[in-house]
This record gives sequence, structure tokens and C-alpha cells, in this order.
Amino acid sequence: MEVLPLLLVLSFWWSRTLDSASADSIIHIGAIFDESAKKDDEVFRTAVGDLNQNEEILQTEKITFSVTFVDGNNPFQAVQEACELMNQGILALVSSIGCTSAGSLQSLADAMHIPHLFIQRSTAGTPRSGCGVTRSNRNDDYTLSVRPPVYLNDVILRVVTEYAWQKLIIFYDSEYDIRGIQEFLDKVSQQGMDVALQKVENNINKMITTLFDTMRIEELNRYRDTLRRAILVMNPATAKAFITEVVETNLVAFDCHWIIINEEINDVDVQELVRRSIGRLTIIRQTFPVPQNISHRCFRGNHRISSTLCDPKDPFAQNMEISNLYIYDTVLLLANAFHKKLEDRKWHSMASLSCIRKNSKPWQGGRSMLETIKKGGVSGLTGELEFGENGGNPNVHFEILGTNYGEELGRGVRKLGCWTPVTGLNGSLTDKKLENNMRGVVLRVVTVLEEPFVMVSENVLGKPKKYQGFSIDVLDALSNYLGFNYEIYVAPDHKYGSPQEDGTWNGLVGELVFKRADIGISALTITPDRENVVDFTTRYMDYSVGVLLRRAEKTVDMFACLAPFDLSLWACIAGTVLLVGLLVYLLNWLNPPRLQMGSMTSTTLYNSMWFVYGSFVQQGGEVPYTTLATRMMMGAWWLFALIVISSYTANLAAFLTITRIESSIQSLQDLSKQTDIPYGTVLDSAVYEHVRMKGMNPFERDSMYSQMWRMINRSNGSENNVLESQAGIQKVKYGNYAFVWDAAVLEYVAINDPDCSFYTIGNTVADRGYGIALQHGSPYRDVFSQRILELQQSGDMDILKHKWWPKNGQCDLYSSVDTKQKGGALDIKSFAGVFCILAAGIVLSCFIAMLETWWNKRKGSRVPSKEASSLQNETTTSERRNAWPLRPCLKLGTSTWRSQASSRGLHQSSHLGGPLDDP
Repeated sequence: MEVLPLLLVLSFWWSRTLDSASADSIIHIGAIFDESAKKDDEVFRTAVGDLNQNEEILQTEKITFSVTFVDGNNPFQAVQEACELMNQGILALVSSIGCTSAGSLQSLADAMHIPHLFIQRSTAGTPRSGCGVTRSNRNDDYTLSVRPPVYLNDVILRVVTEYAWQKLIIFYDSEYDIRGIQEFLDKVSQQGMDVALQKVENNINKMITTLFDTMRIEELNRYRDTLRRAILVMNPATAKAFITEVVETNLVAFDCHWIIINEEINDVDVQELVRRSIGRLTIIRQTFPVPQNISHRCFRGNHRISSTLCDPKDPFAQNMEISNLYIYDTVLLLANAFHKKLEDRKWHSMASLSCIRKNSKPWQGGRSMLETIKKGGVSGLTGELEFGENGGNPNVHFEILGTNYGEELGRGVRKLGCWTPVTGLNGSLTDKKLENNMRGVVLRVVTVLEEPFVMVSENVLGKPKKYQGFSIDVLDALSNYLGFNYEIYVAPDHKYGSPQEDGTWNGLVGELVFKRADIGISALTITPDRENVVDFTTRYMDYSVGVLLRRAEKTVDMFACLAPFDLSLWACIAGTVLLVGLLVYLLNWLNPPRLQMGSMTSTTLYNSMWFVYGSFVQQGGEVPYTTLATRMMMGAWWLFALIVISSYTANLAAFLTITRIESSIQSLQDLSKQTDIPYGTVLDSAVYEHVRMKGMNPFERDSMYSQMWRMINRSNGSENNVLESQAGIQKVKYGNYAFVWDAAVLEYVAINDPDCSFYTIGNTVADRGYGIALQHGSPYRDVFSQRILELQQSGDMDILKHKWWPKNGQCDLYSSVDTKQKGGALDIKSFAGVFCILAAGIVLSCFIAMLETWWNKRKGSRVPSKEASSLQNETTTSERRNAWPLRPCLKLGTSTWRSQASSRGLHQSSHLGGPLDDP
């Protein structure tokens, strides 16, 4: 910092000394600089001082000069100051100003025949635009352009064509004249490229804030996509501030590729731009040859240049602008031209010219001096300085630097190629995608625990957590193939992420948006809202919504044998047995049957009931009923019994061999139509948002989602929803609840439940998928997607799936009850009721037997022994009385019965109640 004040003092003292000696010197130069170009003045004075010390060029002569400063935007002032210099007597005029005053000075130099060496400069280092200085074929053109023409149009077009860009945006600062790249815009328009222009205001922060305030999220996402390919035409300071702002506001991402073109960018600017940017950066700047031998850097032929200008490590040299370098070489060129004139003894003395007089004559030696300058040439700080036939310097060399993708600090900058007007592009600028080799890259991975995608496998005290799961297996497969390493952590709020009221994102997605993580992996589904702020790889697994329900507990029915018939049917059958038995008894009472000799069956009500029951259970028995009416009724009863027993047998076989208990909920439609089982999902999750959007869409044809949304949104979602998926699973297991969630997660839970207490239902249509989330514009997206497709094509992805979702699991996923069977065999549970009925009959029989025994003993104690002989007669009499309804029938058929009995040789038995004619 102390060098600059010292140089200013020395330059001022030297200028005063030269101005005082101007009368004694025959070499006098006039210089006009922009009032903002103080460094041009310093370099100009340093160059004059270096040449005055070089006795080999000017020998005993010394250069004197006069310097004046003007407003670059005031052509009248520039002409007025030039006239003052010409009035003092000058051999040449050196100017370092902008295009506004260049045309006026050109006209004045042409009129006064004063060689004018014009060095175009731009304000604050902004890229140059063509000045539009007209050049004619006449010999009275006295202006020589020291700086080469503006080749930005040619260089940009060549580079963009080499990169094969089809869509880009051009940012330019407020000081740049956009007409300078009009030729480039016309050519790319003819080639069908989509090019947008945007001016960068001085207040960059305000400009970016305005974008966020005026654009909707969809427009911002399209704007981000446009920013993937951009050209920056601005000064280095503005470029650094602009890059910093857009990176901090997440307007650009890793896959962006920006081109910065400016002749004035030095090494310090390059390193700073690379440090602040992300993605890929290409820098185009003008460069100058540097001698390989360090000891020769400050020597150009027989001239030694000041070390403050030629030493790259010198602070003054590092901050020099290109116009400063051309000023030094211009003075060196003039000194050699003056030496040539002196050596040839063709010197023309300076003339005092007046621009005000109308009849003033131009300088007589101007043409000769101009030709000497044009034919001369020097090797200076800018390389070879010479002029072509058109009065311009054709020697220009552009250097193309580039970086690779990535945001790590200190990444290397390498030279990609060079460009000259003669040879064109020399080098390869292919816009290569990220290569498969990512060895040495360490990615920061954010995740959310979700079985079986990501789970903690080990958590030893003092050691990092280890993770396992299907998503971890996919990540490991990518890591092994591509060679990168990763560090994994769980999202602080344990959420996948959703937009907040202020527009920001929380959860896993928020970690990517705020660039705290490189990639995010879990049971993360690809949704339109998430794709607006992050990028996704191709899906590595299909996604569908499922429902987890608790399996119905299988109850033990001891009376499963009664299951084929309903209770009401059993009651009807029992009533039918009683009714038919009573009718049989009445029919026999009204029309007594003819009993066969020796028959032990009586037609009492008890016997009729027992006979009807025996025929119903197909046990047969003696049939004492021979009347036509009774036989008709019994035939109908037997047919009824046959049908009932056959139906019972068939239905019982079906019930005991196949369990046909079906759940009433077999689909999402069934779930939405019922209200007995409440259901919900994870609050603010992708499933929650999916149901909300579908349910609130008035154009949705399926009413299922609107019905589901009414249940899920009860009490603003707090009644039936949970904060984490594990809470929903526990709620299903220990309560009356159905959990709506990712089908893959629910299937894993149902398969691995030790009690097999869950079953799932789901949608077979996979409308979305699981993907790996990356930062917006990440360069890893394409290579990850390509590798995932390779895993799917080779079948390795299916192997990873079967590891976590085996085909033959210990539990049935889709059955609402436990239907495990062993070869169709019947177990004791199915017949427990039958054994119970048998046991009850045995117990009841034993009880009745004891009652009869007790009763008989009691009755026997009351009857005297002398009456035992008449017991049989009493019994016979009793039976005869009980059969009183048969008497009319017997009396009517006495003769017939007797004749039959006589012919058969039968005798009246005692149990018929005595003689037939007995009243």
C-alpha cells in the first residue's frame, strides 16, 4: 500500500521536471485520460521514465509530455483539451477514453494530421463494446487503435457452439452496452437458440428479492432451469457479488454451467469467482505471453521494464488493467518510432497548431510520423504490438479456463483452450457430464427412519450409528459402483418435508433446499411439489397407498356343528318334530291302526314323539302305523327329514373344512364407505397431501377421496392422524384403527410381525415411485439414475427387494384371519360341541336312571307282598284301559279278527286286555 503514494509523488515530480524542460526537448507527447483512469496516468509516467533512462533507444534525447483528464462522456471537453495540447506542440496524441469521445478525437486528429494512438477502455472494468469508429480507405486516417478490436461476439459464439448449448441467459451489468453483442444475438437466433437477456442492477440483493416477491413458485422453478446455462458479461466485482447472491438464495445448483467473459479478469479475480461459484465455470479472458525464463520477464529486446509492472507477484502489477499494459507499450512504440526518425535524419520539428482558426494548416510532418509509427512494431507487456492496413492491432489472444462440477473450496482451474482471430479455437470444450468415477467424493446423506427402507442396525455407545434397510442397500450399490463415500444423519425433525407458511421447507427436503445435505434417501416418494425444489433420480421402486388393519382374532366355537343352520332354523326343526309327533298321535287316536299279533309298540303320545324323532335322525324303528292318513304324513315327514339331513351334512362339511370368514374391508373403496373403523395417516406427509388434494378437488370423479378426507381431516387432522408412522402401526395393533400409509412399509410390517396380527389392503396401480432426492441441479442426478436403471435391468434390484419382502413370509399379508390349515384335517375344536351334547345326554340319562331307581324303590316299599301275585293282572288291566281309544275299532271288527286269529292258530294274549267282547 506504500508503493502507490510514492509512485504518485515521483510521477508528479517527474512531470513537473519534464514540463519545465519541454522547451529544450524536441520530443513532446500529449495524453488525454479519463478522469477515472488515474492508473493510466501512473503507468504512462512510469513508461516515460523507463524510456528516458534507456540511452540505447533515444540516446541523448528525452521525452516530455503533457497530460490532461477529461470526462469520458463529454466529447466537447475532450476536443478542447486536445486542441490545447496541439497548441503546445506535440508529435503524437495518446488517449485512453471511452467510445463517446473517441469519434471526436478521431475527427480532430484527421483534420490536424496528428498521429492519434487510441486505447479503448471501459468503465470499472466492464467488457468493451465496439466503439463504431469509422475507418475509411483514405490516407487521412490518423487514428490507430492500440487495443485489438472487440472479438467477444466471435469467442462467445465459438464457445457456446462447442458446448452445444440450445438455451441460455445472458446477464450484463448496467455499465455494459448490450449492442456490443448484437452480432452474437443475431447469429444464435438464426441457429434457433433460445437466448434471454437480463440486466443486473447495482443493488443485486434488491433485484433478487424482487424476483422472489414477484414470481410464483412455478415461475421461479422455470427461472432456475434457465439459470443452468448462463453467460455473464460484467466486470469482475459485479460478477463476484452476483454469483454470491444467487448461490446463497438457491437460484443455482450443482449442474449449472456459467461462462464469464471479460478481458479484464486477472488471476486473483479467477480464484475468487471459482471460490464463490458452484457447478461448472468457464472463464474467458485476454491473456498475454510471459517469458518462460523468470530472469527475462522484465526485458523486451534492449529495453528493461520497471519491476513494478513486469513482476507478477508485485501488488501493483496484479491490479493493473489491460489498458494500463497497452499504454506502456504505446509509449514504447512511440519511442522506437522517434528513434527511427532520428536515425534516418527525417525528423520534423513540432508545430504549434491552432484548432480555433478556420484557415489553420495541419502539421506537415504528420503523415511521415504516422507511417513510421504504423510500420514499426515492438514486443512489450501485451506481446507484439503492431498495426495492420486498417490501422488496428490484430494481435489478440484469448485464454479459456474451466473448472469441474462440485462446490468444494479450492477446486482446481485448468486451461481448456485458447482462441485467436487467425487460428480460432485450439482445444476441446466438450460439456462433459459427471463421470462415473466419483472416487474421493464424500456425500452428506440425510434420511428419515422408516422400516424397512432405513433402520438403525447398531448403536454402540461412543461409536457412530450404523444403518440398514432397502434404501441403504441401494445407496451401497451406487457407492460400490461409483466409488464415493457418504456420511449419513437423520433429519432433525424426523419428517420427510412439507412447505411451510413462509414458503420454506422442513424435514429431509428442507435439508437439501438449504444445502446442508447432498442427497436424501428413505421411503421418499416423488411428488410434483418436491420436484419443484429438489431433483429426483429415476424411481427405484414403485409406490402405492395401502391400509394396515388388525387381523380378526379366531374365536373357538364349541358348537361349530350347529353352524350350518341358523338358530331360528333349529328352532323351527325342533318345533316341527313336536308338531308332527302330536299329529301322528291324533291321527292314530281318531283312526286306530290294526296292530299285528305280538307287536310291542303302543300308540301313546310318548311313542309317537319318539317314533317321529327316530325317523328324523334316520334311526328307523318298528312302524305300528298302518292307516293311510298316517302313512301319508310319515312319507312327507321322511322326505322333509331327508332333505334337511342332506343339507346339514353338506353344509357342515363345508364349514368344517374351509373357513369362510371374510373381512368387510377389502379395498380403499370399502374403507372409505364405512365409519365403524376410524382411519388416518401421518400428518403433513405425502399421503396426507395426496388425499387432501384429491379430496378437495371438485373435478375428481371418484368420491372415495372426498370421503377419506372427511375422516382424515376430523378436528383439523388431529383426531385420526399421527405424527410418525410407528405411532400409527401401534395404534392399529392395540386399538380399533386403520392406518393409511405406503404399501411397501405396511407389507414389511405385516410380514415381520411376530404375532401375525396384521393384514394389508392396497391399490394395485402404482402411480408414483420412490426416488433419491438431490439438491436442485445436482450433477449426480444423471449418473445415479443411469446406475439405478442398470441395477433394474440386471435383476440386482429384485434381489435387494426379496431380501426385505420375501415371497414366502411367516405371515399372510392379505387374509383378515388366521387361515393356516394342515392338510384339511379337522381338529377337536370343531367337534367340541358334539362331545358336549353327548356328555350332557349321558349326564342327564344317569340322572334320570337314578331318579327311576329311587322312585321304584320308594314305590316298591308301599306295595304289600300279598298283592304281588295280582301285579300282573293290574298291569294288564291298566294297559287295557290305556288302550281305550281302540275299543270301538275292535268291537266293529270282532268277527273278522276272530276268524283270522283262529285260522292262524293264534291265542289271545294277556296284554290285549281279555276277551274281545268284554265291554
